[in-house]
Amino acid sequence: MSGTSLDGLDIALIDQDQRSRLLATLYRPMPERLRSDLLALCSPGHDELARAAIAEQHWVELAAAAINELLEQQNLSAQQIRAIGSHGQTVRHEPARGFTIQIGNPALLAELTGISVVADFRRRDVAAGGQGAPLVPAFHHDLFGDGQRHVAVLNVGGFSNLSLLSPGREVLGFDSGPGNVLLDAWIQHCLGLAYDRDGAWAASGSVDNELLTRLLSDPFFATQGPKSTGRELFNLDWLLGHLQTLQPLASEDVQATLVELTARSIVGALRGAQAQTDVLLVCGGGAHNACLMKRLSEMLPNTEVSSTAAEGVDPDWVEAMAFAWLAHCALEGIAGNRPSVTGAKGLRVLGAIYPA
Repeated sequence: MSGTSLDGLDIALIDQDQRSRLLATLYRPMPERLRSDLLALCSPGHDELARAAIAEQHWVELAAAAINELLEQQNLSAQQIRAIGSHGQTVRHEPARGFTIQIGNPALLAELTGISVVADFRRRDVAAGGQGAPLVPAFHHDLFGDGQRHVAVLNVGGFSNLSLLSPGREVLGFDSGPGNVLLDAWIQHCLGLAYDRDGAWAASGSVDNELLTRLLSDPFFATQGPKSTGRELFNLDWLLGHLQTLQPLASEDVQATLVELTARSIVGALRGAQAQTDVLLVCGGGAHNACLMKRLSEMLPNTEVSSTAAEGVDPDWVEAMAFAWLAHCALEGIAGNRPSVTGAKGLRVLGAIYPA
């Protein structure tokens, strides 16, 4: 999995029987040049087709080397792996215009690893009228749904998405808004750092209510699911546009306000869609942001808020596990989407298979 944060590749080795079991992991940081090239592809630019083709070759070379390294560490051969589930790198996500684009040349990945690859998970759902995102709620239900508690699973990567698991009801899920994308963009803009470790910089600032009100006035936050979003809407330019209309603020106060934006948009969306939530399980990089986790706990006093580690699953690897599980579903002919989540016309088997 390589998410919208563009920080690196998460590789999870799972054993899939009745339940997904995490066996081993490997993280490979994204080289700065490749990160810059991929980020540039998220906006219109010169010679995009050629630049995308070259960038995805470099992305695949990075992924293949990391996969081969993980197998070597585990004393496994390529022949012992049934398939790679490769999400690829999202560079555009505009389901309202009928498309989502993840680059990642699965044919080359199969060639470099000698392992069959399942990829291109999102476009079939979009073709069926869906958002193509989020796709993890079905996996969250498989992993965390117990048929007794009202559970919400919150993935905070570049963007935040919720999976709602209630007894006797179809799984629901949707993007609630920004996760780390604005936090990372702002600290890089101001301090040249990749991210705000533990949310410490945000914790040193104070929330500016005028800025917060303006950010929350974006129409996206008033819409109900199914819905998804991406860098096309929430990006540094969007934030800077709002800041230009205000008196200058201390940079740490902007960061504190962005954490509050993430927290309030999550809690507002959760309360609107699932009034009773017994447990909120958080995964993704946001699970390590102590400032964000504190605010979620404060805003949800009647809900047990914890990372997925409380359920025995490391929060850093849930999403990578999900795409391995989706690859399993594709190979078995099992639908991987949920129309109640994405708005697709019906259940669909997701992913294209590239044999070794």
